[in-house]
Amino acid sequence: MPVEIFPNCALYPLDVLGDERGSLIAIEGGRDVPFEIARVYYIFGTQPDVERGFHAHRDLNQYAVCVTGSCTVMVDNGSERRTIALGRPDEALRLGPMIWHEMRDFSPDCVLMVLADAHYEEADYIRDYDQFVVAAGLGR
Repeated sequence: MPVEIFPNCALYPLDVLGDERGSLIAIEGGRDVPFEIARVYYIFGTQPDVERGFHAHRDLNQYAVCVTGSCTVMVDNGSERRTIALGRPDEALRLGPMIWHEMRDFSPDCVLMVLADAHYEEADYIRDYDQFVVAAGLGR
């Protein structure tokens, strides 16, 4: 069962399959992820003290999995902020629309894989926090 952070942001467990040879996690769009996957990207080789993200999406749904290593993700729905530690390949963070997110504290071996339900579209990004709060309907 997912652990809800906000209504469109939650931590989801991923099923680990395996035997004496090792472990395997399969992620299928529409089955393990509540959307069809249109895009996959991953962040790696992040230099010390680098922070990423600092944006929200108007419509995009994403699943973030720390395949190896660890990082922290600050999520914000416009009225509350929470910090989530990611460091398990069997756990995914769902980032739904209108969730501001910032990633930091990347370990040297971190590989953060993200599955998205749409192709890259710059118009979907909100890169200014004050504009995000207004778009989230919370004013300022």
